[in-house]
Amino acid sequence: MIVARGVTKVYRIGPTEIRAVDGLDLSIEAGEFLSIVGPSGSGKTTLLHLLGLLDAPTSGSVSVEGRETLGLSPRELTRLRREKIGFVFQEFNLLPVLNARENVELPLRYLKVPGPERHRRAMEALEMVGLSDRANNRPAQLSGGEQQRVAIARALVTNPTLVLADEPTGELDTQNTCRVIELMRNLNRETGQTFAIVTHDPMVAGYTRRVITLRDGKIASDSMGAEAELACDPEAPTI
Repeated sequence: MIVARGVTKVYRIGPTEIRAVDGLDLSIEAGEFLSIVGPSGSGKTTLLHLLGLLDAPTSGSVSVEGRETLGLSPRELTRLRREKIGFVFQEFNLLPVLNARENVELPLRYLKVPGPERHRRAMEALEMVGLSDRANNRPAQLSGGEQQRVAIARALVTNPTLVLADEPTGELDTQNTCRVIELMRNLNRETGQTFAIVTHDPMVAGYTRRVITLRDGKIASDSMGAEAELACDPEAPTI
């Protein structure tokens, strides 16, 4: 699915060199459901941006479905991202002037999907995250948890083969965290979509089949295990 070989990302602040990702090798197979954990500053978000082709490595290479991305033009990289990868950003990145449905439709606009089809798919995605009744509300009219779920719907609306999520449950309480992970896990099982989730929450990591731990820009451990059973309370309020 996606392979990183010898990937390094170096930032320079004056005379200081920061190696956010340091010579990392990683392979993610199609259909995996994994988490990336580690202390603050360990390189989790930087790695996610490299895997998602949002940033270019200082050295090394990333390939997606066997296609080497080194040397691709900006237009080719953008097309590959739009067609293959869905993102859930930590800051949501919703446009305040658009309502929830219009925000979810955005990736489909870039792919030139016709209007009626965009509308249908956006509403289906909002239904999946339990927000079809909030489709006409703008971000300022939504709670933090609702904004996060709109961001998740936007990531899923193109039916990407790979979903990269940066702290997708950071604004959610325990029950809504459970519901979001349940949604992602069900999609993973039913559609074969690959999920890589950056999280600081041990509970979220415990729900994934593979846990990659980063430290100082390197992989400190890469372990497989049984997924914890989800125990979402259907009577708990949704935020």
